[in-house]
Amino acid sequence: MLAALGLVFILPIAAALGAQGQMLEDSVAYARIILLAIPAFVLQYEFQCLFATAEKPTLDLYVTVAAGVTNMVLDALFVAVFRWGLEGAAAATALSQCVGGVMPLVYFARPNSSLLRLGRTKFDGKALWRTCANGVSELMSSISASVVSMLYNAQLLRYAGEDGVAAYGVLMYVSLVFQAVFIGYSVGTAPVISYHYGAQKHGELRGLRRRSQAVIAVFAAAMFAAARLLGRPLSLLFVGYDRELLEMTVHAFSIFSFSFLFSGFAIFGSSFFTALNNGLVSAIISFLRTLVFQVSAVIIFPVIWDVDGIWLSIAAAEVMAVAVTAAFLWGMRKKYQY
Repeated sequence: MLAALGLVFILPIAAALGAQGQMLEDSVAYARIILLAIPAFVLQYEFQCLFATAEKPTLDLYVTVAAGVTNMVLDALFVAVFRWGLEGAAAATALSQCVGGVMPLVYFARPNSSLLRLGRTKFDGKALWRTCANGVSELMSSISASVVSMLYNAQLLRYAGEDGVAAYGVLMYVSLVFQAVFIGYSVGTAPVISYHYGAQKHGELRGLRRRSQAVIAVFAAAMFAAARLLGRPLSLLFVGYDRELLEMTVHAFSIFSFSFLFSGFAIFGSSFFTALNNGLVSAIISFLRTLVFQVSAVIIFPVIWDVDGIWLSIAAAEVMAVAVTAAFLWGMRKKYQY
């Protein structure tokens, strides 16, 4: 259904976001290929959680690596060898998502050594409702991220033109890699947090929470340092063909890098409350972090600081999200005894 809706409305959506001329044509061409793989992408995303639940995180890593390698190899083949350009890059990504979605489907559909296996289903409205309610935070995070990304692109087109959009794309690619560390750690510890909470092992829960915050602090400092040191080399890798664009991207990196000092704490906080089966608090943190704070900042800050305000808005939103997360963690410490 999502794929069908996307295929029908991608042209007016791209045009509404400000794409014109060649950019509009490229956006629609890329999207019409990538949208076909949405069902496989959804499966890949869901199986990441199911592998952890089935106590097969290593297998999940293998599948993820296989999908990533498929993407890289096909990118080189389709773009560099076959010269299929933009469409080739889209096809490589779509096929890699099929690898990540279909391989786990085959594994769980057959007898296996994990705790889970696909079988006949029956409708369980209560369980479905609890699942949806507890997953509201992740829903809001995903929707908000897309909405905010659209808004950032629209603002950058207004204040910096197409170069601003290109620079933002570089930042998001790097951010995805860095944020994956925080997301991966949060997803990996969630089942353990749920277990300790359900088993009423409050000392273990408290210790895990403290150690996790320490680990995230170390990662945050390392990522901030890496972003400061590697800003120019990474920018050269993506936009070295244009000196003006390169300098804009390097400058954006110098501001954007501060967001890595804070983002991990909010990501873990949201996941922490989801693991405690408190979907409401988790949703509030995610909603404020990924939508309210970022939207407010990206609208207001450019009025004051022009393009720099757009890069600064990301870090500012993370700071505000950490403040809210800390307030919830402090306020609910007695209820959950962590």
